Amino acid sequence: MSDAADFEAHRRHLTGLAYRMLGSVAEAEDVVQDAWLRWRSAEDVERPRAWLSRVVTRLCLDHLKSARVRRERYVGPWLPEPVLDADALRVEAPTELASDLSVALLLALERLSPLERAAFLLHDVFDVDHAEVAEALARTPAACRQLAARARAHVRAARPRFPVDDADAERVAFAFFAAAQAGDPAALTAVLAEDAVFYSDAGGHKQAALKPVVGRDRVTRFLVGVARKFGSGAGLRDVRFVRLNGLPGLVAVEADGGPYAVALEVRGGVVGAVYVMRNPEKLGHLGG
Repeated sequence: MSDAADFEAHRRHLTGLAYRMLGSVAEAEDVVQDAWLRWRSAEDVERPRAWLSRVVTRLCLDHLKSARVRRERYVGPWLPEPVLDADALRVEAPTELASDLSVALLLALERLSPLERAAFLLHDVFDVDHAEVAEALARTPAACRQLAARARAHVRAARPRFPVDDADAERVAFAFFAAAQAGDPAALTAVLAEDAVFYSDAGGHKQAALKPVVGRDRVTRFLVGVARKFGSGAGLRDVRFVRLNGLPGLVAVEADGGPYAVALEVRGGVVGAVYVMRNPEKLGHLGG
């Protein structure tokens, strides 16, 4: 039986890998727990991190096969479960994406095939060589190199690459929230990027835009309409300004007692994307 302390030394690494693969905190924790059960019965593991990473990757790939059907039936835009403590899932690797848990990156990963996602994460984020990736995916190193290259091209096209100053991002975020609460079209227009996108994930549990709202003018009209319909603050209470997946945002409680969260992608001094999460199945872990 393998030692529990050895496993715990790699828990954050494994949870970070599973979360990036699945986009779900709860599912990532379930996968890591399953890996723990397998670890307990393992004997003479020479390289624990490599062995456990391989197990978690394969468990995630199996999970994604069943998840694909659920995602196809998902009502409205799908967003990953937000995390408050992004540092807890950061990768200890000298890669460009080691500290990136942004919603934009997770959405880009979601658009990849499961094998592309795994190859890209293991190589480009977790700094695993192609030979070890090949062992995890039961493919040749050449095939894994191609999988990672295709994924890399998609991620680069989809992921914003703008340097962001945290203080500036906070300032822009507060300006956006004030403008949205007031339903001020001029203020919203000033703080939104021309190509801004508004995503709202309620999973069919509540009313939400069933497709992303694209473009500054459309997003402005949508938010002004929400403010007029629900009034100042849209009936939110217990509002806390936080960072979600490393992005400025807030968590709150809606008038009906349900959880509510928003994360903002800030680039170039304006808001490029608004991610609103209202699906209670994805927000319970954020607390009150």
